[in-house]
Amino acid sequence: MDKILLGHGSGGKMMHQLIREQFAPEFELTTLNDSAVLEGISQGRIAFTTDSYVVSPIFFPGGNIGDLAVYGTVNDLSMVGARPLYMTSGFILEEGFPLEDLKRILTSMSEAAQRAGVKIVAGDTKVVNKGKGDGIFINTSGIGIVEEGLDIAPARVMPNDRVIISGSIGNHGIAIIGERNGLSFNPPVLSDTAPLNGLVYEMLNVTKEIHAMRDPTRGGLATTLKEIASDSGYCIVIEEDAIPVPSGVRGACDLLGFDPLYVANEGILVAIVTPDMADYLVSVMKKHPLGKETCIIGEVRESPAQMVLLKTSIGGTRIVEMLSGDQLPRIC
Repeated sequence: MDKILLGHGSGGKMMHQLIREQFAPEFELTTLNDSAVLEGISQGRIAFTTDSYVVSPIFFPGGNIGDLAVYGTVNDLSMVGARPLYMTSGFILEEGFPLEDLKRILTSMSEAAQRAGVKIVAGDTKVVNKGKGDGIFINTSGIGIVEEGLDIAPARVMPNDRVIISGSIGNHGIAIIGERNGLSFNPPVLSDTAPLNGLVYEMLNVTKEIHAMRDPTRGGLATTLKEIASDSGYCIVIEEDAIPVPSGVRGACDLLGFDPLYVANEGILVAIVTPDMADYLVSVMKKHPLGKETCIIGEVRESPAQMVLLKTSIGGTRIVEMLSGDQLPRIC
């Protein structure tokens, strides 16, 4: 048997066999109860997140739906300063989905969880009729611990704060659209999907004066900054020449008519920090494998309120708004 059948979602023998043979070994599940009893929850506040992954195609240059689901959950927790600990994963499988592909996805999830230092402790599997799904969808939830006294939220952003980005933009979105449409780029563009909790850990070891953090996924850098500006009430001014855009991404965007500011990312973060710590924090982040391209791209100003302004390379100023509509559906 090499494909998912409706019986794999029946709750009976076939489903139990699938879980015991495919899921339990990859995630090192010792029991198959409906809930996991967690240990090691230390003093602090609990952070909790949930997300769903419907990316198409499910395999793409630099990753697949499995490691994307793990890293996306880890990163959402990390953006509030949490130390990710545990995850659950729910699978909706379409009848006829190849077991070989499922195995490949589960293996990548297991490896991603090990890399990020989290445990996948519980889950659920459902199977829908052929034609009623699209191969595989994954839902995750994650839990982590935020140490006492740490408060990372846009409400803390202040004028003169600096805007830091940890890497180049646009890689994930361009990798997806290239694979989806049979396009190749020179140089090749790979998804940047990666766990950011290690980088965040190093940042918090340096300073707790990180006022806001976000990973600019759907909607890209522009939408993320606009969200922070709207929530904080202040203006964010960024420099076009300071924003790292790989040549492959820039060329693809020119070809396809995309703006790199709105292209999705999966392995970089934006941090708003106090001006006195910005340069030192950048130097520390550059030492981390995921922060080698870290740089300051702008600052926070008091007005005009709730706006994002881009200082262009030709000396003009452009108003940056949120993404309107869906530039690239099913990006994660």
